[in-house]
Amino acid sequence: MDRKKIILSGIQPSGSLCIANYMGAIRNWVELQNEYDSIFLIVDLHALSSKQVPSELRQRCLSFAAQYLACGIDPKKSTIAIQSHINQHAELSWVLNSLTYMGELNRMTQFKDKSKKNEKNINAALFTYPVLMAADILLYQADLVPVGQDQKQHLELTRDIAERFNNLYSPTFTLPEPHIPKYGSRIMSLQDPKSKMSKSDTNLNNIITLLDEPGIIKKKIKRAVTDSGKSIIYDQSRPGLANLLTLYSISSGKSISDIENDYKGKMYSDFKNDLADVIIEFLAPIKNEYNLLMKDKHHIENILKDGAIKATDKAYKTLDKVYRKIGLIKKLR
Repeated sequence: MDRKKIILSGIQPSGSLCIANYMGAIRNWVELQNEYDSIFLIVDLHALSSKQVPSELRQRCLSFAAQYLACGIDPKKSTIAIQSHINQHAELSWVLNSLTYMGELNRMTQFKDKSKKNEKNINAALFTYPVLMAADILLYQADLVPVGQDQKQHLELTRDIAERFNNLYSPTFTLPEPHIPKYGSRIMSLQDPKSKMSKSDTNLNNIITLLDEPGIIKKKIKRAVTDSGKSIIYDQSRPGLANLLTLYSISSGKSISDIENDYKGKMYSDFKNDLADVIIEFLAPIKNEYNLLMKDKHHIENILKDGAIKATDKAYKTLDKVYRKIGLIKKLR
């Protein structure tokens, strides 16, 4: 019997998981877990590249795990784990640092972008972030990695590093391929619809989080940017309205043309009121399940413990090969 292909993805525990994370990534994961050997990480080591409040970081990691579960990630089908619970991530990252060139890291556009936003904290972790990401992927011999446009360059570097190691020492790493998600909706900021909605946005009016209360969602949609037009039609030259129509379509399951027909001759206020209600209904099952899960944090911790054990078993096998090939003495468990 052919083995299932391995698919790996993860989210950094910064900010608040938002509707864009769900529509663009997590709901794809829910389907993928039925077809692939799936590993879904909370990549907390990556979060250390920016300043963190320790107690808040711990709470976010637990909350993100609960939100993964509430969205439908099934620990019986998938491995859910926290990156720092698997020591091999940091160990392999150090090995791969020795095979990664400064020039390659200097070309990473995300480092340049983040450096501009964090001028007071341009640290080595921010610079070598793509190497740790490569370790995350290669450690599990991932065949496929769902990536957005902003991470595509990092995946290309991962493949380059893997090929370099394989050529130097003999085939060791699977070369990962990008996975184009079935649902690739690009959800934009509510206040700045030319920018992508980001869970790390400091202006919470720009995002709808998975845990927002109904009243908050209504206020955010009411304030969302549209334009000076009157007709409710999808037009990319009207990015604010186009974004809201996309949100309405995904949340309701209706086609955009049907929504346009429903709102012929109606006002933006009618459309926005209904959109808020549709989003509230769309997110309600996730929020309700999350609240139930957070009443039993011990249950979540046990799922993360089991996930770390499964992930460590796979990671150990890879790192053992790597250490042997580069000349280190076999690591005993």
